[in-house]
Amino acid sequence: MDVEHRQLVQLLPLLPLLAELGRTEHITETAELLGLPQSTVSRAIARASAIVGTELLIRDGRGVRLTPAAKTLLPHIEAALDEFQTGLDRVRHESEVVRGRIAVSFQHTFGEAMLPLLISAFRSRHPQTAFDLSQGARDGCLAELAEGSADVALTAPVAAPSKRIGSAALYREPLRLVVHHRHPLAGRRRVRVAEIRQEPFVAMGSGYGMRSLTDALFREAGFRPRIAFESQDSHTVRGLVSAGLGVSILPPGGSAPGRQLPSPGAGADDGGPGWVEIPLDSALAFREIGLAWREPVSRNAGADAEPDPVRLFRELVLRDGPALLAGFVRERSGG
Repeated sequence: MDVEHRQLVQLLPLLPLLAELGRTEHITETAELLGLPQSTVSRAIARASAIVGTELLIRDGRGVRLTPAAKTLLPHIEAALDEFQTGLDRVRHESEVVRGRIAVSFQHTFGEAMLPLLISAFRSRHPQTAFDLSQGARDGCLAELAEGSADVALTAPVAAPSKRIGSAALYREPLRLVVHHRHPLAGRRRVRVAEIRQEPFVAMGSGYGMRSLTDALFREAGFRPRIAFESQDSHTVRGLVSAGLGVSILPPGGSAPGRQLPSPGAGADDGGPGWVEIPLDSALAFREIGLAWREPVSRNAGADAEPDPVRLFRELVLRDGPALLAGFVRERSGG
């Protein structure tokens, strides 16, 4: 192995670090982004300078700036990393078998049909991929994503994007007033939120996505609800409404047990359980459902790159999810 080849081999592992440093021009920030000690970054820069044969950084007060040599070298470093990433993506997409595990955190209401549809579509292409599922409140789902115990999260409302979290909306579904099938409002075509001002309200608990959405609806209507019960599960909420213990606001329940068609005079027993859904007259009466994921610390940092099945699952959900779920949304909304 000649000297130039040996130097190139020594320099290659340092390219992602140099690319990130070229973007930040800050040793501490580069170290934080890559999850490395600052001393490791400093030593790597010194080693790279020695291999290249010229200084790559100049101390400038408390900070640093790139030397002309580093500015000349940087576009070639980025081009090399981009070219390698393109080749890696091609190999991954052409691979017939994708193995691994995907950890998905999701809100309770997505487990009945939405998430199974997405997993089924993915497993039809990559049957050897396993899934770890965790369900809970929206705040808990996003906390699991941030701490790394979940790879992706399905939430409503959609998570706000940040430096470390990416997100995208998938679709919207309406929110409905849910009342006992013999409630005075049960036969109405539309209802204003203000009309349930005096009604006992069955709410989702704090931290749940539906709680933030209903709170916004009540703020718009100018009053606070009379909360009779708080629950951690939408099925329990419907059960309490079905027993005549209050009203609630939820996404469409489709053909869930206990649902009654709002047809006055049908002869149903006044004392029997059952609930109906009524469209709400409010521009805020919807929830937007989206996918959130952790952004790689560095686009070119191999240690922080997304696992292949996670990336493929995210791409499928973003590409095919809205169309795949359109029929599901229509079925639930049309009842």
